[in-house]
Amino acid sequence: MNLDFLKGNPALNDISPEKLQFLMDFASNNTDAKDAKSMASTVMNAANNAKQNGMTFSNTETTLLIELLKQNMSEAERAKTDKMLQMMQMLQKRKK
Repeated sequence: MNLDFLKGNPALNDISPEKLQFLMDFASNNTDAKDAKSMASTVMNAANNAKQNGMTFSNTETTLLIELLKQNMSEAERAKTDKMLQMMQMLQKRKK
């Protein structure tokens, strides 16, 4: 997996070393998310694992995780994933 976009990424300036290590481990170990469905499952598993370790992630940090997974997807699957994420964001806004 190509992690070049993480180098020098200003979103990582304020991330704790523990979260950064989690993010890098996540990126290294999750190269099989080829579609939106498997990506959703992978992100949920990562979120549960992080929660068990007492970690929570900001929206920016979550976006980084998703961008890592989208690297392995086809253009069509990336578009499908983006639509799914937009719908989820709209639903969250309605709940507020």
